[in-house]
Amino acid sequence: MGIDLGILDLSGAIKSENVIKPKNVTKPETMTKTCDAYKPKSETDPMTQTHPMIGRNLRIDSDRLWQSLMDMAKIGPGVAGGNNRQALTDDDSTARHLFQSWCAAEGLSLHTDKMGNMFARREGSDASLPPVMVGSHLDTQPTGGKYDGPLGVLAALEIIRSLNEAGLTTRHPIEIVNWTNEEGCRFAPPMMASGVFAGVHDLDWAYDRTDAAGARFGDELERIGWVGDAAVGGRPVAAFFELHIEQGPILEDSKTDIGVVTHGQGLNWIRVTLTGKEAHTGSTPMPSRVNAGLGMAQITVLAHQIALAHAPYAVGAVGHCEIFPNSTNIIPGKAIFTIDFRSPDPAVIAAMHDELRTGASAIAKTLGLGIDFELAGAFDPVAFDPACIDRVRAAADRLGYSHMDLVSGAGHDAFWMSRVAPTAMIMCPCVDGLSHNEAEEISQDWAAASANVLFHAVVETAGLVSDD
Repeated sequence: MGIDLGILDLSGAIKSENVIKPKNVTKPETMTKTCDAYKPKSETDPMTQTHPMIGRNLRIDSDRLWQSLMDMAKIGPGVAGGNNRQALTDDDSTARHLFQSWCAAEGLSLHTDKMGNMFARREGSDASLPPVMVGSHLDTQPTGGKYDGPLGVLAALEIIRSLNEAGLTTRHPIEIVNWTNEEGCRFAPPMMASGVFAGVHDLDWAYDRTDAAGARFGDELERIGWVGDAAVGGRPVAAFFELHIEQGPILEDSKTDIGVVTHGQGLNWIRVTLTGKEAHTGSTPMPSRVNAGLGMAQITVLAHQIALAHAPYAVGAVGHCEIFPNSTNIIPGKAIFTIDFRSPDPAVIAAMHDELRTGASAIAKTLGLGIDFELAGAFDPVAFDPACIDRVRAAADRLGYSHMDLVSGAGHDAFWMSRVAPTAMIMCPCVDGLSHNEAEEISQDWAAASANVLFHAVVETAGLVSDD
């Protein structure tokens, strides 16, 4: 398929009719925003300059991208058709070597930092300019899919392949990034290596994280041979773009080709401990019970009601819970559980937190329970860069793809990168919104559409060099 440079202007392009094959659901107007084509702020600033060639029919090779995804999925296969390629395993190393070989074939220079982050660089015409970075991650969940992460890395590689085929040069260098341990399923927390790059986490602290078997992150990184010499972060980045599957049903349900991510949700994790009295389930009269399990159940319902009251963008649930002594014939004397509240608005997160504390305290008092609260984790909401977002919207418009604004409910490396560089995210539909599951699925058309938008946004930001 490749690139066709014969069409000079896509302003009148016909909208694709075969990209989305969704369910018959009305598009949610409250989340939809259509934007005019991007208008540069400056004719001299390379970060805002557009070149006439950007209007040409620059498109990636859909078949080649799909084959790369399938080839990568052969490494670390799961038991049900997906992948189990957790960070710093032998399979992770094998995937890195395959990616390295593909980058070498395109003439890219590869450097790896001390967190194992891989940066494959295509030089630009102006060595003084910082790189435009684009990428995601190759590690997966234990029961992960083929596309969560790899789509973003391999679509970035496809950009380079397509530029090379067309013989095009950009002013800024372009660097493909494979971030280490995005998933955080083996070594917590997630997005750890991009967090070190952004200065959120300390390198030695990250090295000391351990997995369930007690293996240390730094030791495992060395064992698989991917400890680099480069410092982690501390260098200028012109912009960062990440393509990812949506991990939700909104795009498919609304028959929308492209998700333009404007914000990422912040979160509060509130750990609650309820203290009651253990007693025999058969011989203790109902009015005499001090049941920590009952309190947990009622507070679980409360958390659900609080999140619904702050719809549509707020969410919340109890994700982790334990009761003690967890015996069939003993009324629970203690319950420990964690509520996960998320919203793109910090004021909403704070309000949900306060409502939970007030309502849960009232429940505990009614049931005669002791209650303690602990903030187990917190993450501020993310607002992505308006200019980079505009480039994504403009690219979708030029290519004839429908698009809508989205708020990301899941965390991504782009969240941390937004602290050090102008950043934007693009989302691709996924079947039934399913992710972190071996049944995760997308279509080749969806992958191609989102990769084409990424291609245009990245190349516009990097600036094409005129061949006049």
